[in-house]
Amino acid sequence: MGAIDFFWHVANLFAVSGLFGLLAAGGAKLLWRRALAGVRWPRLALAAAGAAMAVTLAGLLFFGRDGRMATYALMVPAAALALGWAGFRRR
Repeated sequence: MGAIDFFWHVANLFAVSGLFGLLAAGGAKLLWRRALAGVRWPRLALAAAGAAMAVTLAGLLFFGRDGRMATYALMVPAAALALGWAGFRRR
């Protein structure tokens, strides 16, 4: 496998979790507009996408392949916890 093939494998592995994190952060900013007014969107997006990507990697290591429904189901609470930590923790 060449370097370009490796790049596309990794990009496709994390594409769903990255997009999910971006959409979750946008949804949180819309739903809790006043409560999250002081938190910038990139901070929320990085936290949610990072948590979802970590779950994707853990699912790959645990199940031996990606794309399992259990992995996708665990992305939701992981992103929610990351959004709560990044957006609602006391400073």
